[in-house]
Amino acid sequence: MELEHSKEFVDDYHGIKVSDPYRWLEDPESSETLDWVKEQNRVTTEFLSACEAREKIKQRLTKLWDFPKYSAPYRKGDNRYFFMKNDGLQDQFVFYMQHGLDGDASVVIDPNTLSDDGTVALTNRSVSKDGTLVAYGLSYAGSDWQEVMIRQTDTGRDYDEVLKRCRYARIAWKHDNSGFYYNRFPDPETVSEEDQFNHCRVYWHRLGTPQSEDSMVFERPDMKELGFLPIITDDGKYLVLHVYHGTDTRNRLYFREAESDGTFVRLLDEADAYYGLIDNVGSVFYFETDLDAPRGRIIAIDVENPAPENWKEILPEGEDVLSHVTMVNNQMLVAYMHDAHHLLKLYDLDGTFVRDIELPSLCTVGLVSGKRHHTDMFIMFTSFLFPTSIYRYDFTDETMRLFRGPDIDFDPAQFEAHQEFYTSRDGTRVPLFIVHKKGISLDGSNQTLLTGYGGFRISLTPFFSLSNLVWMEQGGVFAVANLRGGGEYGEIWHQEGMLGRKQNVFDDFIAAGEWLIENDYTCSERLAISGGSNGGLLVAACLVQRPELFGAVLCSVPVIDMLRYHRFSIGRYWEHEYGNAEKDPEHFRFLFAYSPLHNIIDDVAYPPTLIATADTDDRVVPAHGKKFAAALQEAHTGSHPLLLRVETKAGHGIGKPTTKIIEEISDRYAFLFRIFNLKYANPA
Repeated sequence: MELEHSKEFVDDYHGIKVSDPYRWLEDPESSETLDWVKEQNRVTTEFLSACEAREKIKQRLTKLWDFPKYSAPYRKGDNRYFFMKNDGLQDQFVFYMQHGLDGDASVVIDPNTLSDDGTVALTNRSVSKDGTLVAYGLSYAGSDWQEVMIRQTDTGRDYDEVLKRCRYARIAWKHDNSGFYYNRFPDPETVSEEDQFNHCRVYWHRLGTPQSEDSMVFERPDMKELGFLPIITDDGKYLVLHVYHGTDTRNRLYFREAESDGTFVRLLDEADAYYGLIDNVGSVFYFETDLDAPRGRIIAIDVENPAPENWKEILPEGEDVLSHVTMVNNQMLVAYMHDAHHLLKLYDLDGTFVRDIELPSLCTVGLVSGKRHHTDMFIMFTSFLFPTSIYRYDFTDETMRLFRGPDIDFDPAQFEAHQEFYTSRDGTRVPLFIVHKKGISLDGSNQTLLTGYGGFRISLTPFFSLSNLVWMEQGGVFAVANLRGGGEYGEIWHQEGMLGRKQNVFDDFIAAGEWLIENDYTCSERLAISGGSNGGLLVAACLVQRPELFGAVLCSVPVIDMLRYHRFSIGRYWEHEYGNAEKDPEHFRFLFAYSPLHNIIDDVAYPPTLIATADTDDRVVPAHGKKFAAALQEAHTGSHPLLLRVETKAGHGIGKPTTKIIEEISDRYAFLFRIFNLKYANPA
């Protein structure tokens, strides 16, 4: 496709000139960009529509998707239970309430009624202590911005006020239902464009009053990039602020008594580690932290005597990574991560071990629902061959029973999941999950889809996926590499894949592909890689570094331009993870060395690639994907398709309606089916 643009851009990074020929694609509203995107989508649609299997894939996905899905219920007030449910193919999950576990469920909020195309999503729900009120956030067209409204759960009546400028908002109700604390950003007309995502503040909202009357509770004008998440402790005594700086895991914590108008006590203000508030017993706050413990430990701080020499270690660092902790039945339920899958253990509040809680093998413990004074809890489990299910654990008789399980047209006995370990370039041992149909031949011919993430301390633990099921039904192998940069082995594992050590992540992923080939699961021509967001950066970097290794690439909502990413939307909040090429010469050196946009080589036959982004993504702007597609297409030789798919009225993934999800997955597999020349076979 012929590319024309009126201006050349060349930037000076610490004395080194770097050209940016596709900067014109950063303007999403220019006629030049719009025409270019329209043509890109036309070519992509034409290619995908020619796949004979696409409609059958879509039909199979739709059939599999059509079953009721639930979240774990949580209890409020006089035995009210709240949960999310999707009947099957609804575009958005619906929020329900029922009285008692055997009561009839009633709809509290149904976002499907708020738009004709399913692009209004319910992204936030905070129920008052007694369960009679809910503050809820709505997102439009995939945006991370929310509008917060308030509803009576019994009558369904909304209050008049609508709270705006909310993004990642946390809502903390006072126990008397007079109102709540929440965080928001300034009116865009009152700050510069540069500060649109700065100056987060905590406000008090009194129920039944307009937002203009909200009173500011806390701000840090001296540190404008800090964010604040308000929390009311379960006993109602304290207002706590979780203080964060972008994606840096090291945080701060301030507090004051909930009924006070006084200043906040800066209990933890060094930003020297992660401190996650578990719960409090009176004035004693329990935290999970990685302070002097990269795999995590539990400490207790009495806020009436908070000097560090008075802190108590409740549970020391162990061999496995502390994943998450819930206080329930006046005990601590601790989920540990062992080689990227979970173990569950129960402890008394003084750290005394009580028992293990048996789990399915290679599983993930999701949401645990329960409070310290409850005698039961709900636990969500999932694994590669175990669809997400909700179990109820009763402490009175120490039994765990299935509460809600899915009804899917799926026989797990036909498949197998196992874990392998391989060696990366520098000798590091890396876990690899592999899932496939039983009885496949290890002859190097299996179509294989390898995915990973490798960043922001995010761990890829086992998960059930309907889209993966469709792939495996057709004989495909699915593999997940637990790369450095994630949290699978704690903070050290994370640090080994960030900033100047980011190349370790790409080396780990490349080594996973090589291992799958060396062990006869697949060959380069049948090996596809997939990743989104930071995972999109992963597959893009590996694509340009080792184009001959992969037979196809699926690159979704990617971060691509590592020299300018911090200039877009909230990108500057990722500097702790990636660095800043403009400010720091050393950062420029390592970012320039791997930035996918800047490492494309002319006259190379790049593997078939489908880049997917969305026009209203306000987290990772679509300019990343557009510029990458343009640069690849310009440099590419050969006949392999290098395609760009730009979704409309969709963001980074938040609240994406079911219809769009199924369409997107169908396109991804249609691409792979065409590239690998696969024929669709109806499942037995």
